[in-house]
Parts: sequence; C-alpha cells; structure tokens
Amino acid sequence: MVDSPEDNQIPAQAKKSRKKATWILSAGATVAVVALAAFVVPPMFAGDPVAVETTVAATSVPTPTAAKTYAPVTNFYKQLGPPAGSPLTPVAAQTVTVSADKVGTKLSLSQVGLSLEATDLADPLLSGDNESVVARLKGLGKPVLRFGGNAVDRRFFWTSTGEALPSSYVGTKPNPARVVGPDDFTRINGLLEKADAYISLSVNLGDYNPERAADLAKYGEQIFGKRLLAITIGNEPNGFAPNMVLAHALRPNGYTAADFGKEAKVYADAIYKVAPNVPISGPGTYAADWASAWVALDIKQPKILTFHNYPLTGCTTGLAADQPTMANLLAPEMHDRSIDYHKSFVAKGNAAKMPIWVDETGISACVGGNETTKTYASALWSTDYALGSAQVGVSQLDFHSSLITCKGGPPMSAVCFDGEYLKPTGVMQGRANYFGLSMVGAIGGGEFLKLNNDGGGLAHSYALQQSDGSTTVVLINQNNPETAAQTMVTLKLPNIPATATMTQMTGTSYGSEDSAAIDGQDAGPVSNDKQPAPMDFVPGKQSQTFPLTAGTVTLMNFKY
Repeated sequence: MVDSPEDNQIPAQAKKSRKKATWILSAGATVAVVALAAFVVPPMFAGDPVAVETTVAATSVPTPTAAKTYAPVTNFYKQLGPPAGSPLTPVAAQTVTVSADKVGTKLSLSQVGLSLEATDLADPLLSGDNESVVARLKGLGKPVLRFGGNAVDRRFFWTSTGEALPSSYVGTKPNPARVVGPDDFTRINGLLEKADAYISLSVNLGDYNPERAADLAKYGEQIFGKRLLAITIGNEPNGFAPNMVLAHALRPNGYTAADFGKEAKVYADAIYKVAPNVPISGPGTYAADWASAWVALDIKQPKILTFHNYPLTGCTTGLAADQPTMANLLAPEMHDRSIDYHKSFVAKGNAAKMPIWVDETGISACVGGNETTKTYASALWSTDYALGSAQVGVSQLDFHSSLITCKGGPPMSAVCFDGEYLKPTGVMQGRANYFGLSMVGAIGGGEFLKLNNDGGGLAHSYALQQSDGSTTVVLINQNNPETAAQTMVTLKLPNIPATATMTQMTGTSYGSEDSAAIDGQDAGPVSNDKQPAPMDFVPGKQSQTFPLTAGTVTLMNFKY
C-alpha cells in the first residue's frame, strides 16, 4: 500500500466500510463460505499455481475398512510441553470432525507471497545468486512477488532506453526514487527461476504515461514469460486525491472510481497492443465500493479483482477495535471481521467470474512499531488469516514487506536484511509473521474440506484433501503459550489412516520477538517423507486422540 509498513497509513473515511463486518464465527468453527461460481480461467492462469479450478470435482474417498494390517509406528513427534512451573489454565477438550465433503475452494501452492515497493526491483540483493533470499522465498511455497506500493506512483521510473531519473521524482534516504529497466527484470527473473516463484508488476499511474506503462509490460512479458501473472495500474487510486495521510496528492479533489476507470482503460488498451495475454489486476484499493466499478470496466484483457486490507489500523480510524493491540489481534472478532470483509469482495469476483487477490495486506498500516509487531502472536495470526481468506475464495495474498535492514526497518515486514541500519549484509531473515506464512506454504495446496470444531478455547481448524487423496489437517491453537495447559484433541478423520506425518510451529510467548521456530529450527518444515508421526498416532484408527501444546500451529497429513 505504501512506501513500507513503517510509513503505511490509510485515510479514515475510506476505512469505514470495514467496520460493517458482523459475520459471527465462533473460534474454531467451520468457516461459512461463498461457493465459487464456475468461471473461465484467463489464458495466463491455465495450469499455473494461482489458478482457481473451474469446477469442483466430485469427492472420491475409499470406503473405510478395518480389515488391514498396518505397519507399527516407531518415530513420533517430540512436541514441546508448556513452560515448567507455569500456572496452567485448563483448556476445554477439542473435537475436530473432518468431512469427506468439499467446501468448493482451494489452497494454491502460491497462496502466500510478499508485496514489495516497485522501487525494490532495482535492489541488486534480489538476485538468484543470493542464497538467503532464494531460501526464504522457497520457504513460502511457490510465492508471488508483487511489486507496487506507494512508490510505484511517486518514486518509480521505468525506462528501457537508459533515461536519467527525472528531477521531479524525489525520495528519502530509506525510500529513494529509483530507475528500473530491462536489466533489473533479467536479474529478478533469475531469482524467480531459482526460487520457483512468480511475479506481479505495477505501472506508474500517478505520473500519467500509458506508453511508458506499455513499454514496461512489453519487457515484462518478454523476460518473465509465464511467471508474470498480472500487471496492476497504479496503487490505491482511491487515495490519489489530497488527504491527511499522504501529502503528495496525485489527483485533484473529487477523483472518483469512474475517473480512475477512464484512465485505467487507456492504460489497458496501450498494454494490450504489446502484451495482450497478460491479465490486468485492480483496482488495488482499500475501499470496497471501488470493486464494483472495476468489475464493470470493459477492457480486452482478462481481469483480476484485487484489494488491500490492514485490519488493525486504528491510527486512522480512531476506533478502539482497530487499535493494533495484542488483545485485538487475538480476539475472535478479529478473525470474523477479516473474513467477512474478504467475503464481500469474493462475492463480487465470483459474480464476475474472475480471481480475487489481496495483493497487499498485513496486520496494521500504522507508522512504526506497536505491541503486535515482530511478535509470535503475529505468526499465529498470519497462518489463520491466510487460511481463512483462502477458504472463502481469495486465491492469493501478498504480505507487505520491506527490504530495509531488520535493525531500524519497518517492524511489520515479514522479511528484512541483516546489518546496521540501511547497510544490509545481503542475508535475508524471516520475522515471526514469515514463519506463520511458511506453515501455509508447507501445506502443498489442496481442496478445503468441511469440518466441525467443538471446544479448544481460542482455536481455529482447517482441513484439505490433497491430490493423492490424503488429508491435511491444520490446528491453530492460539491459547496463551505461557499459561494455558495442553488441549486434549480428538480428531475424527474421513477415512482410516495408515500413515501420518506432523510438523509444528512454536513460540515462547505472545509477545516474544523473533522467537518463532518450525520444528525447533529457523527454517521452513522438512518434506513430508522426513517428518515423524503425530503424538500417539495409531494406524488403523479413524479417530485419533492426542495432547496439543498451547500457542502452536500444527500440520498433520494422513494417508489412507
């Protein structure tokens, strides 16, 4: 949305539509979803990892049978227990019953990605030769790198002919104005190939120049090929008019969605002449009423409906429920209203038969740090937010991040570089929320299954059927890891499992910074074939029972 999460803010009047969310979902209950309508997949999406299937296949699950001999289990997951001597608060037993019936939505291999500033395309540290960057991207699955933010309309200058940066493009030391050209695209493509990742580009609408935008699109299609998933025209045009947050207004007062549509159409037509197969995504706003105008916009290319969401941005709304506090972050209502807000866009996208992306998101867009930033609680939230959004039909989410150093850089960023402030060493680190997203990337896609969740305190559950017929169950236990006792979980599966594997994210406390770990390591989960069986797993039993430590995200995969 903006230069970086550090100077991210949103006009209060444009955020009011979010406060209407009233959809109620008890913690851990099955998410009510809007079933995806069948639609034509844009040409660039046929077969790629962010495509939404045109139809939901009929469920095919073998009939359970107990007349089978199962290999004994010798390697069980060694789960961390609660802190020694902690005053354990009992947690109600949890029963999760997974159905063989499908919800009608899916999780993509590219479900979670990173949103960066368009000027970051010029950063030489984003290279296939940088092993730490490649590793962090691989830790998210097959992620999308979205380049946009406030920089694209204010400090980003594209040229394929070696032009100098115009004097009107002015930045700051941490957020400089930059020139980007084809050589940068070539370097970035090397990174995408090494990490098996994808890209979404944005073009400058603030400095109105359709021909320059078309030139960028031409080189983007030539260099990135099928890894280029979309081009966005501008960033948050609903904030172009003068407002209290951004001093640099790009359009006069009264600039409307209809005005944006007229400009976007001229851009789209220019892009179509040189890159007709690249989808156009938009409007990329934080105002729900702009979505209808985008859906109605008549352009030749396939369209993607995109929007932005930062749920806890009380610095602009002034509402108590919007303040970026730990209590708000972990409140059941936080889960509910985010899903409800996303459902309003999904309904519009489904009706128009187009994919729906949240191409810029995060907990908050408030300036600087707060009690949620860099914390383990943000990791727990990120996993649930991403999965809950996917289950209602959002097919891609990009979490806004920064390439500035971890020291002094935007604290809400999922990644950052080692080194003294503004002197990066080139080694990319993942913050706590990165690990929450890494757990989503480790699921490996799948189609969401219906389930029922009862008990478990502050808990959310998801289940997916994989292409090999196995079932992945995700248990997000958001109970306080410092004080809550383990939860006794009864998991009822849709079939009789023969084998099972497990991986788990842990942290020492809600407020601990940079303490998230996956299987005790500062890295993503190992492959399924190297994972041990869940605690107390019994082959041949359709109902499994085990204790679950508080403050964890647990992935279990069951093969039948």
